[in-house]
Amino acid sequence: MKAEKLFVFLCIVVLAMIGAGCHHVVAPAPVVEAPPAPAATLTAVPNDIERGASVDLTWNTKNATSVTIDGIGSVSASGSRIITPKTSTTYHLTAMGAGGAAEASVRITVNAPVEHAPELSDEKLFAKNVKDIFFDFDNYDVPTNEAQIVDSDAAFLEQHPNFTLLIEGHCDDRGSDEYNLALGDSRAAAVRDRLVLMGVSAERISVISFGKERPFCTTEDESCWSQNRRAHFVFKGENRAAR
Repeated sequence: MKAEKLFVFLCIVVLAMIGAGCHHVVAPAPVVEAPPAPAATLTAVPNDIERGASVDLTWNTKNATSVTIDGIGSVSASGSRIITPKTSTTYHLTAMGAGGAAEASVRITVNAPVEHAPELSDEKLFAKNVKDIFFDFDNYDVPTNEAQIVDSDAAFLEQHPNFTLLIEGHCDDRGSDEYNLALGDSRAAAVRDRLVLMGVSAERISVISFGKERPFCTTEDESCWSQNRRAHFVFKGENRAAR
């Protein structure tokens, strides 16, 4: 009886061993790596220019099979190009690859050129800033409403100590030649004296009277006569010794 039980046990063990030998182990599936994603950069040097200037546009990509830049078209994976944009522009790059897409942008600002006013000559600068002084009829006193203009003339001349000038005295055509020559001289001297009082060196100033010989206006009415009653400034040049 014991022998039978031992035989059965041995049979069970043998069958279990046979069954284990017939079991197939399933190998794990291989891991498939995803393709790398593209990367891209886009730069412009300089990125702020005046109209007409050029820019070095440079790009660099990785893992891309197709690269395009808006406004330029298809380009190589990496490279550079000299461009001259006419207006402010944003350049946009797109890099496509098996792993997806990447984008990069750069803004170039185009400024209108600054127009520089031509530098004035000394004579034109003088004429622009030193204004004539006008007088009342038959009078050589500087009128109250003209005194501020003389003071402004003096301030400009103080800022330009190398400028020398001539003051011409003028009159309207009423009265004799002799009288108007004397009146014109008094008008030129009155303006000179006020300039000197304001600090302008008398050595820089000459005076002359033309009386009614050189009118600025020839119509016979007050609006015209008033234009001829003046002290007129003339630029004489630079005093080199004042430098």
